[in-house]
Amino acid sequence: MTATNFITSAQRTIKMEADAVAELQQRLDHSFVTACETMLACEGRVIVTGMGKSGHIGNKIAATLASTGTPSFFVHPGEASHGDLGMITKNDVVIAISNSGNTAEVVTILPLIKRLDIPMISMTGNPDSVLSQAALANLDVSVASEACPLNLAPTTSTTVTLAMGDALAIALLESRGFTAEDFAFSHPGGALGRKLLLRAADIMHKDSEVPRILTTQPLHQALLVMTEKGFGMTTVVTDDNKLLGVFTDGDLRRIVDAKVDINNVTMADVMSPNPKTINGEILAAQALKIMEDDSITALIVEDENQSPIGVLHMHDILRAGVV
Repeated sequence: MTATNFITSAQRTIKMEADAVAELQQRLDHSFVTACETMLACEGRVIVTGMGKSGHIGNKIAATLASTGTPSFFVHPGEASHGDLGMITKNDVVIAISNSGNTAEVVTILPLIKRLDIPMISMTGNPDSVLSQAALANLDVSVASEACPLNLAPTTSTTVTLAMGDALAIALLESRGFTAEDFAFSHPGGALGRKLLLRAADIMHKDSEVPRILTTQPLHQALLVMTEKGFGMTTVVTDDNKLLGVFTDGDLRRIVDAKVDINNVTMADVMSPNPKTINGEILAAQALKIMEDDSITALIVEDENQSPIGVLHMHDILRAGVV
């Protein structure tokens, strides 16, 4: 094959699969509604099962359901007949996937599903198959042909089945009112989870790490504190730890340019009053936006008594992987 032939083959495959998915829209009927209502009413888990390539697609569908608010997991039908049937309970719903609808390993576990009176949804390409006839609702995922020129390798059929699984998951997500924050709870290790779950209090420097200097103390002592803590700033507080101001490296440069005697001025003379502060419950991503908008690299975290309880530096947010 020439390079042109490779591209032509790929284009044909993509078009066949895209056309098959587009045709799927016309086959969404009362069976799809029944499937959604049954899954919404499920008090247990949605158990997805399938053999071979259908099993691989089923695994992905179960994972998508689980991450979008529908508790779900995949059970291999071959293993189910050798002990894993115990993972299925009468409170569950089963989604059985088989292009032919007659896959032996899946059909074998039908008696248990029927005996426990477990609602079963099938995804098949044959509405007259054993699975289709046994199902409470059959979702038609039939295709005219596979993209494989031999019409053998599951290609178009698996793409269509995956699209049907996504359609189920998203319909249920919208019905449940599932939010981005709900999604983040299922993905705490991902970037979205960190953006939506990580609070300033989770990553801020606190307790003895917070630089503090009294308003009555001389500037040269503040410089020692700033050097020790390493944030390029210090909070300026009253005797009872109320935040009054902040002093930063930028403030220091300005007073040096003004030729101020650093040994003879107090913090009350040189601090910047009313510093930018945040609450510890604010999202780290929101804190980063404040820093960017105000062109600053650190924020003071204060409590309800206006006392500084932490310092959040931009580097802390970057290290946490929020961006």
